[in-house]
Amino acid sequence: MVKAYEIAAGKVLESTDESAPILLYVNPDAEEKRRLVDVLKLDEHTLHSALDPDELPRLEFEPEHLAAIVKRPRKFSEREQFLFRVNSMGLFLYKDRLVIVVPEDGLALSGKVFQNVATLPDVMLGILYNSIFHFLEHLKVISMMSDDLEHKINTSMENRHLLGLFALIKSLVYYLNAIRGNGVIIARLKNAGARIGLTVAQTEFLDDISVENDQCYKLAEIHSNVFSSLMDARASIVNNNLSVLMKTLNMITIGIMVPTFVVSAFSMNVPIPLQRYATMFWLILGLAAASGFSVLAYWRYKRFW
Repeated sequence: MVKAYEIAAGKVLESTDESAPILLYVNPDAEEKRRLVDVLKLDEHTLHSALDPDELPRLEFEPEHLAAIVKRPRKFSEREQFLFRVNSMGLFLYKDRLVIVVPEDGLALSGKVFQNVATLPDVMLGILYNSIFHFLEHLKVISMMSDDLEHKINTSMENRHLLGLFALIKSLVYYLNAIRGNGVIIARLKNAGARIGLTVAQTEFLDDISVENDQCYKLAEIHSNVFSSLMDARASIVNNNLSVLMKTLNMITIGIMVPTFVVSAFSMNVPIPLQRYATMFWLILGLAAASGFSVLAYWRYKRFW
C-alpha cells in the first residue's frame, strides 16, 4: 500500500498525487518492491533490511539518496502476552523526495513535531523524534503492566504472572538494542550534517533528538535493571505463597485427623467401655471437640498459626 503526502502551510498533508514529495510504503507487495528498486533506485538488500525486524540500524550514502534503517516499536498485540517487539523502518532521502518503507501501518505524520516543517529533512527528523516518543510511551505501558503483575504475584501461586514479567524483561532487551542503534544513526547524521545539507535549526533539533534518545535509553536501562534484580525475589514470593498454602493444608489435615481418631476409636465393631450409657454419644463428640481445640491451642502456643 502506498500513501502520498505533501508539505503545505508547514504541515504534512495527505495527497492523491503519485509524484508527491513524500511516499509512504506500508508492507509493499512484489510489484511495489520492484518499482522501488527499478524506478527509485533503492538497493534491494537495503529494501529488505527496512522490512526485517532483526536488521541492525545503519546509515548509508547511495549515489542518489541517503538510506537510513532505524528502529521503532511494533504495535502491541494481546496475542504476544506481554511481549513488546521492535520493527525496522527505512528512510530514503533524495534531493526532492522522501521515501518511507515500513512493515506495518501505524506511522502517523501528524502531531506537534510536524506542525512547522518546511523541507524533507524536517520530516525525516520528525519521524526520528516520533519513534523515540513512541518508545517512551511503550516504556510507560511496560511500567504499568509490571506494577499490575507485581500486585498479582504477591498473592499468586502460579507461574503465569512470572512468565509475564519474563516477557517484559525480554521486551526491554529488544528496546535497549533498538534505542542504542537509533542513537548511532543520530550521531552519524550529526556528523554528516553538512553533507546532507542540514540547516542550523535542523542541527539543533537533531541535538535535541539525541538528548531525548539518551534519556529514553537510560529509562529503559533502569527498568531493565530493576526487573532483573528483583526477579529472584518475585520468584521467591511465589514459592513462599505455595509453602504457606501447603503448611495451611497440613495443619487442617492434622486438625481433622485427631478428632477423627477419637471418633474412629469408639466406632470399632467390638465391645467398648460405657457403650450402654445413653450419654455416650455426646461424650464422644465432646472428646473429639476437645482434642481439636487442644491441637489448636498447641499451635497457638508454638506460634505455628
